[in-house]
Amino acid sequence: MSALLQHPGYEEERLQTVAKQLPCREVQAGMLLSLMGQPHQYSYPSIFIYGHQSSGKSHVLHVLLKELELPHATVSCVECVSVALLFEQVLLSFFGCVAASLLPRSPSLSDFVRIYRQQSSQSPAKQTRYIVMEKAELLRDSNANLLPALLRLQELVEDNVSVILLSEIVWDRFRPNTGCFEPLLLHFPDYSKGELQHILAQDRNPSYSDEFYSAYINILLGVFYSVCRDLRELRHLAALNFSKFCEPLAEGKVKETDTHKLWRNIEPHLKKAMQTVYLREVSSLQWEKMQQMEEKENGALRGLSAHTHVELPYYSKFLLIAAYLASFNPARTDKRFFVKHHGKIKKTNFLKKNEKTSNHLLGPKPFPLDRLLAIFYSVVDSRVAPTASIFSQISSLVTLQLLTQVSHSEQLDAPKYKCAVSMDFICAISRTVNFEIIKYLYDFL
Repeated sequence: MSALLQHPGYEEERLQTVAKQLPCREVQAGMLLSLMGQPHQYSYPSIFIYGHQSSGKSHVLHVLLKELELPHATVSCVECVSVALLFEQVLLSFFGCVAASLLPRSPSLSDFVRIYRQQSSQSPAKQTRYIVMEKAELLRDSNANLLPALLRLQELVEDNVSVILLSEIVWDRFRPNTGCFEPLLLHFPDYSKGELQHILAQDRNPSYSDEFYSAYINILLGVFYSVCRDLRELRHLAALNFSKFCEPLAEGKVKETDTHKLWRNIEPHLKKAMQTVYLREVSSLQWEKMQQMEEKENGALRGLSAHTHVELPYYSKFLLIAAYLASFNPARTDKRFFVKHHGKIKKTNFLKKNEKTSNHLLGPKPFPLDRLLAIFYSVVDSRVAPTASIFSQISSLVTLQLLTQVSHSEQLDAPKYKCAVSMDFICAISRTVNFEIIKYLYDFL
């Protein structure tokens, strides 16, 4: 393992320590060390590391920088919402708070380069300084001059500094249209099934043997590998379901070697968990409590497959309630339900004589965005301004597949939606905000 990380600029013991922390990523770590070169040498001005989520990019880089004690500044492009925060973070990491305080209130790129050159002339770099830009794809939305400047920052500041960009997209989609200095490219592939098996097996419970936990991981990957390659998500699922896998063993019903019976016991449990991959609808503790309640109440709870336990923001719940009412109530009934002083409307005139079919049997009907918002502002208790946050929550409901957009995405002026949740689900959501939805449904008049 250590042979893959041999490098003339670093001690053998440190490289062995690094290799132990990077299982199945020794090859990528060795390639990165080769690109970085020896500490006292000038490194390449910029390196672009790309790969899918949870493929080990950040972990490998941070382990190398920390264990080899290389000077570096880590900048998250999500947290640094302005270039001022980005510049301040870099100067603070390399030269201290005094250098960061020299930046003006709204610094430009030239201000940052000037202050950096002043500070580096006072304390020249004894080895390469590294600036790590996480979620670097967000730089495409910033100032057009920022990304080209970062790629050749070494030339601008005349210092031994290298910028490392971490991204989930390829360089062809990243490259600015105006052209820029081309960085070195390093790709991190997804973990294979065997590599995931090896990494997850290292998290075994000390109360059980290696063979028993490896068999459990093999079963878990057999179910989830086709739909999920994310190491963090698989590690979460492994910790979440292991207690259920061990139940027959704890009760003395089976032995560790009886994999078939253990599989039959956990199979329905894994099927429920498979429907909530990536959603994080509940925490691990809540999941265990729900399973205990399900066993005690003989299936009264339907598990997570019915989405009855999704935790939504406060206003998102009212948006979903408004969407359900708009889907299952005729538009002409809105005045009766949501206008306070609508006057007396007789039920005989209100209902059509030939209308006998329930709207719930016919299914949800599409509704325009303005009707959704009108119902939302009527049912929510407090006054809410029509801010961008409300519209972003509508988009989130569509992403979660709780709402379905039925109109074309190009029709920005009048989008239409349909509610995609069941009656049981909307009733459960309504109870959490103390809203009696039955009183507002046309079918239950």
